[in-house]
Amino acid sequence: MPVDPIHALQAGRRGPAQQDAGTGTLLIAGATGVLGQELVRRLAGRHRFDHTRVLVREPIREGIAGVETVLAPDAPIDDWPLVEADTALILFEPPRLYYDRERALWTPAPEQLPALARWLRASGVESLAIVQPHAQGRLPEALKRGLASLDEQAVVAEGFERVILVRSAQKPAKPRQANPAQRLADWMLSIARFMVPASEQPVRASKVAELVDVALRLAPPGARVMAPETVWRAAQGDVRETVEAWIAESH
Repeated sequence: MPVDPIHALQAGRRGPAQQDAGTGTLLIAGATGVLGQELVRRLAGRHRFDHTRVLVREPIREGIAGVETVLAPDAPIDDWPLVEADTALILFEPPRLYYDRERALWTPAPEQLPALARWLRASGVESLAIVQPHAQGRLPEALKRGLASLDEQAVVAEGFERVILVRSAQKPAKPRQANPAQRLADWMLSIARFMVPASEQPVRASKVAELVDVALRLAPPGARVMAPETVWRAAQGDVRETVEAWIAESH
């Protein structure tokens, strides 16, 4: 059964089976969707950081050890008060409407990326990870071409020690067929998806979250783009080995 990100945050109250040493303060913008819930569970719930801050649109009453919410003001991002953080994570998945409390979490729009990066850098962030959905048609050209546009060049120019851009795979939306006979045929053919090998299935959000976690641990200074092919390889094998190979290839 899916768990919303607020429930994932509650994992901070429980002692995990494997405790990691905290390292600074993490700030998450866009802790929504399936991937957002997995990243919150992994990075906040396992105490990867001394403190975790999550941007919200409205107050949430949650008393969670090591985790706090930060209210995003109803004002341009450049006018927001600064919030201390060392590492930041930006996701662009919209909240799922059937999760009432998930709608309380603040999610950036792609066009807000430059302003959000300026604010994060002014807040002291040194390491920034940007996780894109694979459905790039929903994103502006600035986010489609990796570090090859003015928007993302502006992010790097802010002076972060590390910028990691992750293009995570996402199952494409199924087109609607107007013809009833075609819909019936598509439904019958969809049964075959249960016989598709695991290596051809969409990447699980939990594996993407693990990949982002390991990349934040291992990536040296600099700006790097993680292509969907790298995300796929990590999902099929050893995540740490894939990240180490990606780092070596990007030198």
